[in-house]
Amino acid sequence: MEETWHGVRDRVSRLQDLQGAGRTFASFAHGFELAPSLSESEVEDAERAFDTRLPDDYRGFLLHVGAGGAGPAYGVLRLRRAADAWEWAADSTHRTDTDRLAEPFAPQHINGSPIDPLSLRVPNQYDFEYRDDYEVAHRRWEETVWHPGRTAGAICLCDEGCLRRYWLVVTGDERGTVWRDYRVDAIDLAPLIDAHGRRLTFARWYLGWLNELEEQAKSVERIR
Repeated sequence: MEETWHGVRDRVSRLQDLQGAGRTFASFAHGFELAPSLSESEVEDAERAFDTRLPDDYRGFLLHVGAGGAGPAYGVLRLRRAADAWEWAADSTHRTDTDRLAEPFAPQHINGSPIDPLSLRVPNQYDFEYRDDYEVAHRRWEETVWHPGRTAGAICLCDEGCLRRYWLVVTGDERGTVWRDYRVDAIDLAPLIDAHGRRLTFARWYLGWLNELEEQAKSVERIR
């Protein structure tokens, strides 16, 4: 896994000097700066606290690139030790539930029971004769869609703004994959996939961002 991340920290740092890179969305938030990387003992300590092993490529990122910082959108949320606990530094709206990381990620279930797919569809007010009935249905939809159990077993990786987020799955059949969270736009949780329909892992997600940004920045530099 060290080979995957060899030289990545330096590549990210060099983006600070490329004018084109500074024009990308939300780059001002992280300034292409990375937090210090973690030691093996620190990562193992965090894993003991979470009672689960982190996906290998994300683990490699923590060890060889940084604990967070520069990355897609507003950057990768930082894993840190706060007081006597490990956490990902984030506002309450983007906080990882570290007490539930060991639970199997199952976004189509709540407390072990499958979710009726129809209950994930946003109600249309014109389907209801009475306003009160619509409001009850809408509250029920919100409670289902935003139920915290749907993201148990996943790390909130990144904030894209306006409650749009990305999650890294830690447990279950989808372990190691990155999921998009646009529920604020009434678009349900879904895995990121490439042009061939393959799930994106953390490494492919992060390095895809870096490769694309380097190409964009170089194109701007050539035009100048």
